[in-house]
Amino acid sequence: MKHVMAICGIGAALLVVVAGCTSQEQAKQKDAEVQAAPLTLVEKGASLAPIIVFSNAPPMTRKAADELAAYIEKVGGVKPQVIEGLPNPVPERAIWVGYQPKLKELFPKTDFDFKNPEEILIACDGKNLVIAGRDRWDPQHLVGKDRSKKPTVFLQQEYGTVNAVYTFIQDDLDVRWLWPGETGEDIIRKEKIAFAPFEYRYHPQIRLRGAILCQSVLGDNRTVSFDWGRLQRMNLDSSNTGHWGSTFEGGFSSWWDRFHVTHPEYFAFQPDGTRSGSGYYTKICQSTPAVWDQWLDDVAKQLEEDPTMTMFYAGINDGSTSGHCICEKCRAWDVPEAKKRLLTWQGLCQEYVALSDRDVRFANILARKLRQRYPDKDYYVTIIGYGPIRPAPLKNKPDANVIMLHVSNWFAGLGDSDPDSLDNEKASQQFADWAATGVKIFYRPNLPGEGGLYKMLPDVPFGRAMETFRYLAEHNCTGISLDTINESWTTQGPLYYLMAHLAWNPFQDGYAIMDDYYRRGFGPAAGQLKAYWTLLEETRNRMVDDKLTFPQAYNAAFYKRAASLLDEADAVVAKAPEIYRRRIAFVRVGLEFTRKMIEVRDLMARYKNSKGEDKEAADRVRALWKELEPIAKEKENYFFAHYLLGEQRPGLDPDYNKKK
Repeated sequence: MKHVMAICGIGAALLVVVAGCTSQEQAKQKDAEVQAAPLTLVEKGASLAPIIVFSNAPPMTRKAADELAAYIEKVGGVKPQVIEGLPNPVPERAIWVGYQPKLKELFPKTDFDFKNPEEILIACDGKNLVIAGRDRWDPQHLVGKDRSKKPTVFLQQEYGTVNAVYTFIQDDLDVRWLWPGETGEDIIRKEKIAFAPFEYRYHPQIRLRGAILCQSVLGDNRTVSFDWGRLQRMNLDSSNTGHWGSTFEGGFSSWWDRFHVTHPEYFAFQPDGTRSGSGYYTKICQSTPAVWDQWLDDVAKQLEEDPTMTMFYAGINDGSTSGHCICEKCRAWDVPEAKKRLLTWQGLCQEYVALSDRDVRFANILARKLRQRYPDKDYYVTIIGYGPIRPAPLKNKPDANVIMLHVSNWFAGLGDSDPDSLDNEKASQQFADWAATGVKIFYRPNLPGEGGLYKMLPDVPFGRAMETFRYLAEHNCTGISLDTINESWTTQGPLYYLMAHLAWNPFQDGYAIMDDYYRRGFGPAAGQLKAYWTLLEETRNRMVDDKLTFPQAYNAAFYKRAASLLDEADAVVAKAPEIYRRRIAFVRVGLEFTRKMIEVRDLMARYKNSKGEDKEAADRVRALWKELEPIAKEKENYFFAHYLLGEQRPGLDPDYNKKK
């Protein structure tokens, strides 16, 4: 969506038409020309249109209005005034942020009835510019809790206007946020900012987007990238009410501790006759009516704490193939024709039918009870498609207020098989089969990271990610939550950028997105950086497809080629603006990290095989860690240092246990 470049063409066309008209026709054309005149926001260092945000706007909306003013200043050199509420007199030209009654008078032909979730509108009539969207918020519950349970999160249930502002900044002011921080922001400065009349509407299909980078959703800002995700229209989504945990909190993870003494009947009946459990992995007897009522009471308590919640988790606990109920009533809910799965209980493993029909019947019972208790609310029951629930149900159709979170790990391989399948079913086909039931479906894999995703190595399957996003969209997916991404921007950043854009619109041309990324990020060296990241993609895919080890894939020839491409890039930008050299240096850190981290892994495998006797390997690892630690801790490099220096350190440091 680019409108600035259209101005000159419109003016030229009008002049041609007027030249051959009668005086009366010329007068009409002149009126049309005035109506179609471009709106100038900034010219020669002067701001010509203030920003008017509606009165009592919620905090995130007001923040977006202020950021719009800041980015107009970054692009045009002057910051417009931000006015809250309708000014008197109303200025001749203005930028209107969010719906305000005055807009119906100013834009009499524009429909401000936002019918679709998260719908945005950006329109210009030559005198005024409106940037608005569908907004929902509760004035009594604007502040939510973050991951640490502190009341620090500003909440809306829909952020249409906010996301419209960020769309305008990106598409119309031509700003790019390649990665978090100063070096990742790309601004093209202009002496004049003007727009011909236009109208643009859009509403995103994917309404759970913030959990794609799962460590930086709203309220879980453990990394530096939350602001980046907000600007990319990821974090302020609507399907999880916009903040940490609300999609997946609740459920049955705490039930064993709460009820195993007082209500053993809540729990899954086992082959040995017990009602056993093991805390977080406990399974529930889904056919027990008291379970349904207790779940509903838990929902009421969740709503007391957070009245903005709309989705309530009823999925099975982890350990998806173990401990399921075999009582007579639960077994009666199963379908004999269903696909077979290997299920386990204490001391027993055997084939049993998939449990999808059982789980859907359970979810439907809860969904109906939820509607009965809250008839005027748009509330949902969410279930999760692990292991024996991955195949679609055969006889039970999910109710309209049931959401399936499908856990199938084919993000970088549409042809991958479900590892729990006994007949080599494709995991992506299972997703399509579930979608065909009409259920509201989210994609929520535990990514295996064969290419080093959670090891923060260059796992960048760009083309395969594009295929996956398109496939998901074509099969009515409305939410994406990717587990195990730990945010290593110098080794995986372009993939995050691609995913952010495809989450907003999965039908975009992914290769065009990437070409724009290289061009905007690296200017004259775009070709070299495209070749560099293509090399990393091809190396990653070859390693996974051919089942190579990291040292086999990332060998001397790879490092030589990768380094030479970055050297060529440095040479090309030697006389270009400094920002390009800084960005190339940022990428080079990722290459050095990859080299060192793979060597650490290789040496530690050698050290372990020697049962701790290979002192040379241990000493080299110690030296590499001294080089790695400052890279990981330096904020500008955006490694998730806590994970690298904490959870990943065991097994990769010969002295880890001594340090503990």
